[in-house]
Amino acid sequence: MKLTINDRAILNNGIGMPYFGLGTYKITSHKEATTAVAAALEKGYRLIDTARMYNNEKYIGAAVRASGIPREDIFITTKLWTNEHGKNNTLRAFNDSLKQLNTDYVDLFLIHWPDGGKRIETWKAMEELLAQEKCKAIGVSNFAVKHINELLDNCSVVPAVDQVEFSPFLYQKDLLAYCVTKGIQLEAYSPLGRGNKVKDLLIDIVAKKYSKSPAQILIRWALQHKIIVIPKSADKQRIIENADVFDFEITEEDMNYLNMLNTNYRLAADPEKIE
Repeated sequence: MKLTINDRAILNNGIGMPYFGLGTYKITSHKEATTAVAAALEKGYRLIDTARMYNNEKYIGAAVRASGIPREDIFITTKLWTNEHGKNNTLRAFNDSLKQLNTDYVDLFLIHWPDGGKRIETWKAMEELLAQEKCKAIGVSNFAVKHINELLDNCSVVPAVDQVEFSPFLYQKDLLAYCVTKGIQLEAYSPLGRGNKVKDLLIDIVAKKYSKSPAQILIRWALQHKIIVIPKSADKQRIIENADVFDFEITEEDMNYLNMLNTNYRLAADPEKIE
């Protein structure tokens, strides 16, 4: 699968979303956000992922504007937190996100977790925002198959994206296959296990073979599964390093080896346990 940093996945409504982007979880200061976003955009990133819960939308929006890059060239994702479910809360929260980001629209608006208690009502509110062209696409995060099926059975718009924790150590093969059949693009957060897996000896073996870092191997693995991947970092050098994954390809043999490392290693809660 030959890719460049400029390539985009075509979502089920025809919108192009970059395969590679910057996660901003725990980037909570103006200085950190400015440094991280500037470094990412300079390197060629065009997808910036934030969320209501991160409390950094204001800083992310300011950093995007300061870059001088046209707004339409940057794909911004934000997410609705669990205490903001329900029609009125969703609309209110979304408008506040626009205000914080200082933008007229977001490219992708996600339900952050399925445990807000009003998934269907919330999704229908998001469908309204989509119809009003206040967001270009809507999707979900941390949704298991049962949660997506609930939306499909009761709502009109198929989620464009499901953003989930995904790595060789949490290889959600069945969820990936399901999303492919439904036309839903899978997106990986914590592809490096929040840094815990970049020192894994099993990954290091593969990294040395390709003269790459373990982080680059983990990111490339996700990309070769045709998954959008958003490694988080506030460190300029790591942001640059994470993007240097488009000049090599992992062989089928090594992809199969990495696929077998699954241990259901999770850092976040298990969505399957959310009713």
